[in-house]
Parts: sequence; C-alpha cells; structure tokens
Amino acid sequence: MNNVSLIGRLTRDPEVRYTAGTQMAVAKFTVAIDDGFGEKKRTNFIPVTVFGKTAENCEKYLAKGRLVGVQGKIQTGSYTNKDGATVYTTDVVADRVEFLEWGERENRPAAPRQSGMGGFDAAPEGFSAIDEDIPF
Repeated sequence: MNNVSLIGRLTRDPEVRYTAGTQMAVAKFTVAIDDGFGEKKRTNFIPVTVFGKTAENCEKYLAKGRLVGVQGKIQTGSYTNKDGATVYTTDVVADRVEFLEWGERENRPAAPRQSGMGGFDAAPEGFSAIDEDIPF
C-alpha cells in the first residue's frame, strides 16, 4: 500500500507547466510540514506534483503560505547532476488537494472564504441564506 496524507503550508506559489503532447497541466509545489514540538520540533519540506484540472485549480487558487491537505502516493526517483553524482528524490504525486484556506490571489478570481465552522462567509451564487435554527 502506498498512501500518504499531509497537511502543511505552501512554501511558494505553484508552478504549472503543460505536457508537450497532450497539453495536460502539471503543477509542482512544496509543502512545509511541522514535525514534533518543543526543542524536537523540525520542519519537513515535501515536494508535491499534481496533474490535470486539479493542477490548474492549484495555480488559480493557491499561493505561498496557504494551508493545504494533500493525498496521494510517494514516488522515488534519481538523476545525475552536472557534477556526475547521482541524486535521489522523493516526491508526493497527489491525486487530491484540499484547499484548507481560501483567499484571493493576485489577478485571479476570488474563491469563497471559509469561516471557522466550515461554512462560508457568503452564500454561493444562486443560493439564499436560511435564518432558521438547525434542529440537531
């Protein structure tokens, strides 16, 4: 089984490129994840790759510092650097990215902002607010 779930903050804005043949979007970003607490606290920086429509949404709505949840699998690889040394890599290939903080990104349309209880500050277009008590 190869599954990973992470929650952390973006260290920079996602970088999106498109594949040559199929023009599929590929987004890459790094997530900073705190590990431990007190004197033993350290931060891991995990490279993440995501494809397709999810990659385009990451470019559109995510920015440096935003909190995200990532689900996917770990992928290892290697390459030879310019000095001839072999460099080993470990990345997360995400199949799901949850935007845990919303907000405007420069020159991008605004996404709805979540409030503290998981609701939204404003109702999405086409919906109206209900002023009733919830019976549970």
